[in-house]
Amino acid sequence: MAENQLNLTQEKPDNASTILPIIIVIIALFALSSTAIFIKISLREMSAVATFFNRLWIATIIFGLWSGIKQAHIQITEDKPVLPQQSYPIKEIGFLIAVGLVHVLGRLSWTWSLTQTGAANANALGSLNPLFTTLGGWLFFNQIFGRKFIIGLILAIIGAIAVGFEDLLRSNNNITGDAVALISSVFYAANFLLIEQIRNKFSVLTILLWRCVIATTLMIPVVLIFEKQVFPVTLSGWLVVFALASICEALGHGLIIYSLKNFSSGFISLLLLLNPVIVAILAWILFSENLSIFNLLGLALILVGIYLATSNKESIQSKVNAHIQSPAENGS
Repeated sequence: MAENQLNLTQEKPDNASTILPIIIVIIALFALSSTAIFIKISLREMSAVATFFNRLWIATIIFGLWSGIKQAHIQITEDKPVLPQQSYPIKEIGFLIAVGLVHVLGRLSWTWSLTQTGAANANALGSLNPLFTTLGGWLFFNQIFGRKFIIGLILAIIGAIAVGFEDLLRSNNNITGDAVALISSVFYAANFLLIEQIRNKFSVLTILLWRCVIATTLMIPVVLIFEKQVFPVTLSGWLVVFALASICEALGHGLIIYSLKNFSSGFISLLLLLNPVIVAILAWILFSENLSIFNLLGLALILVGIYLATSNKESIQSKVNAHIQSPAENGS
């Protein structure tokens, strides 16, 4: 009896530690699902590139203030220096710079593809990043994915394409635009893989701050050369870009990066395919948009695919952090 009570007591922390990361990912998914709505509103006032730029620099300020408050709190409560004394290898700093670079390249290439091909094509090809994330993890970082995960991945990707299948049939194909949309999914995949490699080296706040700083710096010449209107001109326009920066960039992407502590980049990118499911449900509830048979079939395939993927425990765990935090290696 005593032994059974002991076992029940030990299981509770394990269950909590398993449920909490899932809840964090779900919150992140809902935050990211609002991106399309905010961008759609912002496009009434300025271009997608200008919207992206404003989202970045506002997010940079948010992360900068957050970092400053955190450092000041540490100095006051723990009497530690504000500036960290730890030095980082060139390789890790290179990864951090690369994260900012691929982040802005992915966003820009996908945005530009919308001007060269249909939205359905861009969405369908841009949703292939879980495939490249899984392939890149296997080729470059020795990640191993089980059979159930691979089957689930394929089903979920087919489902994501099926969601916009009718629009895909009606759109005009353009090889250049389609190719760039496909390249954007490669950049998105590289972003996840690189962050997974440095997630245990830098804090979530450091990664988010420097990714936005680097991306904002790269975007400045782009908007100055190609955009006539860089900033919003109405209060509603400012509110929208602030929501994009705080809800989508800070909360959504912040929680996604935090989740890489527990889950592999391949699994996180696969979970992001739930975005069309959430958006479709919200559109049905809020705007009474009808769901066609292809929409329903696609949403069902995404859910079945993710269910299969989650049944493969080894494939969803973060390999980098699982290796680093191994009790045998840490001597704990």
